Amino acid sequence: MALTSQLLEILVCPETKAELVYDENRLVSTDPNSRRSYKIDDDIPVMLIEESKQLDKEEWSEVMKKYKKV
Repeated sequence: MALTSQLLEILVCPETKAELVYDENRLVSTDPNSRRSYKIDDDIPVMLIEESKQLDKEEWSEVMKKYKKV
């Protein structure tokens, strides 16, 4: 994947402005209310709210635990 650490530092959730974590081939918002997941197509993050997926609480919690965000 071509996402650099500098890019990840400036990208935020477009809905809540929360920090994002890179998980496999998606970016996941750290906001516990929105729990948005943004896909990455051909190394390009798709940062459109209407194209995002809201994770259920369990899946979101597992991602956050994996990256020590909760």
